Amino acid sequence: MAIFLTSESTVIVQGMTGSEGMKHTARMLASGTKIVGGVNPRKAGDVVDFDVAGTTVSVPVFGSVSRAMEATGADVSVLFVPPAFTKAAVIEAVDAGMPLAVIITEGVPVSDTAEFFAYAQLKGTRLVGPNCPGLISPGQSNVGITPANITGPGHIGLVSKSGTLTYQMMFELRDLGFSTCVGIGGDPIVGTTHIDCLAAFEADPDTTAIVMIGEIGGDAEERAAAYIRDHVTKPVVGYVAGFEAPEGKTMGHAGAIVSGSAGTAQAKKDALEAAGVRVGKTPSETAALMRELLAP
Repeated sequence: MAIFLTSESTVIVQGMTGSEGMKHTARMLASGTKIVGGVNPRKAGDVVDFDVAGTTVSVPVFGSVSRAMEATGADVSVLFVPPAFTKAAVIEAVDAGMPLAVIITEGVPVSDTAEFFAYAQLKGTRLVGPNCPGLISPGQSNVGITPANITGPGHIGLVSKSGTLTYQMMFELRDLGFSTCVGIGGDPIVGTTHIDCLAAFEADPDTTAIVMIGEIGGDAEERAAAYIRDHVTKPVVGYVAGFEAPEGKTMGHAGAIVSGSAGTAQAKKDALEAAGVRVGKTPSETAALMRELLAP
């Protein structure tokens, strides 16, 4: 089992015919993802051929998300759409009744995200992102830009704000493997939160332990700590990036900014440890803590 994404998931790619969409569609197909269509109103009716390990895989292009869903039964959309058009693309997916939309795009205006996130909540579509690497259930499906060859299937759940740290943790624990790895993105507003993933991992019988990676800025990690204390029975280890970040300076992610004592890495570490989460000082130390927890 896994959360949000399984071997049964069927995927369409909004923006598939652009350079990023083409590149990552090829990668996703190579990792076993069931991609059944692309969306581009200007290229409806075209078929794009991808070379997957020497075999040609032909993917049809549809003029709209609704038409793609009608023709293929797709239940996941991944978006490689420029920031200026992301809001319209997400709303199109939501209006079509897409259950899960994964938004890879970086630089989406926060006001746009606030609008389409509220709309998605109202209509019942789960969003992952924006500004995220997507999610992968190793050996089952991979939606986004996460490398598929750095880990394998297992029983650890991973939720992370940072794409790069997602990859590092997957590699550090590659011999143990993961049920699902979710990169939620580091913008001030994201469609799926740490808490959403913690709740799903807690309910997933195939996930036995959880790694949570946060970073400076906001209070998401503090709220996640409170949720872990009250609702999570599985062991959790954590890492918080940004201990050396200077106050008042945005660090990489739009949401990663410290103001005074709010949102500091130390405050987040303290909150997590108070909830019973073991927090590593580095990603490698965090991986070692997980190994200790799972040692026979």
